[in-house]
Amino acid sequence: QVQLVESGGGLVQAGGSLRLSCAASGNILPMGWYRQAPGKQRDLVALVTNDGSTNYADSVKGRFTISRDSAKNTVYLQMNSLRPEDTAVYYCKGRGRVSRNVYWGQGTQVTVSS
Repeated sequence: QVQLVESGGGLVQAGGSLRLSCAASGNILPMGWYRQAPGKQRDLVALVTNDGSTNYADSVKGRFTISRDSAKNTVYLQMNSLRPEDTAVYYCKGRGRVSRNVYWGQGTQVTVSS
């Protein structure tokens, strides 16, 4: 079964931290995180390639860190110095290892209060 399961979202005050996790079933390579605020499009937050290269949105550089645990087939997003504008639903994106199809998790809500 194809699955991307996200966890770790919640409510935090500005300046606080959260850690998101995305655990993927074995036939999916988890690639990274996107976010979608109400009334806005889904935007890239951070990606990590299989060799460990990373790419970040300018708005999160220096505050967020993406990492991969290949043994657990899991990608993490450590979010520090959170701001109210980081409030959104965060989605994990993955790609089929064989099919190359794109898959999305169900999303996890992150709310940052001022």
